[in-house]
Amino acid sequence: MEVNVIILLVVSGIVVGIINTLAGGGSVISMSLFMAMGLPIGVANGTNRIAVVMQNLSASLTFLRKRMLDVRSGLKLSVPAVAGNIIGSMVALEVSETIFRICLGAVLSVILIYMIFDNHKKHIHGGHRLSIRWWHYLWFFAIGFYGGYIYIGLGYVILAVTIWSMHLDIITANVIKGFVIFVSTPFALAVFMINGQVDYAVGLLHGAGNVIGAVLASHFAIGWGVKFVRVFTLVVVVVCFADLVGFISLHDMICAMI
Repeated sequence: MEVNVIILLVVSGIVVGIINTLAGGGSVISMSLFMAMGLPIGVANGTNRIAVVMQNLSASLTFLRKRMLDVRSGLKLSVPAVAGNIIGSMVALEVSETIFRICLGAVLSVILIYMIFDNHKKHIHGGHRLSIRWWHYLWFFAIGFYGGYIYIGLGYVILAVTIWSMHLDIITANVIKGFVIFVSTPFALAVFMINGQVDYAVGLLHGAGNVIGAVLASHFAIGWGVKFVRVFTLVVVVVCFADLVGFISLHDMICAMI
């Protein structure tokens, strides 16, 4: 592996770690990078899980130290997510681009509409035990299935559910998002590993950058405040939506860099 490719993997990992910790959608960059490097989409999908686990572990530990994470609530939501994750990864080891675009487009639309118009509701802040209803377990089973099958855009799915149905503020929603993804993703990763669809060198190098980005983002998230994270999330969602509908091409940009 050439030095410039190693640098690109680490630096892009830092960017992805920041984006995923504060918002979501960074895996669009990761997947585009991996495929531009010549990895088949199935291997790119599996390899991406290494960075996902490393990044969300780092972010969760930082949020835990800052008392922003209620582990008991996170574990309750993670159990159905793990079950869904295993089933989703076993159902399809290859991603259907059509299904991906439909799902991601719907999720991005929900996030955009909700965050633009929901400015006056009271939200639950981090560190407190969450009020979890029976339908939340169904939601997180579906979330786990989506994460095991596609993963890209999973962060937005969790943000949509936690902000809309649990009334969490954007920072707390990101805390829960990171913890649930950290707990559930290793099971999907194991399925990809068993099926030989993981490039460990690429995944670990990119994951190292993800860790740096996740630590930076989670460390400063509280200081930056809910308003900044909200605006940051909106900007990232708009960029991802523009890429989805063809106004820009993140894949072409990354290919040009390589």
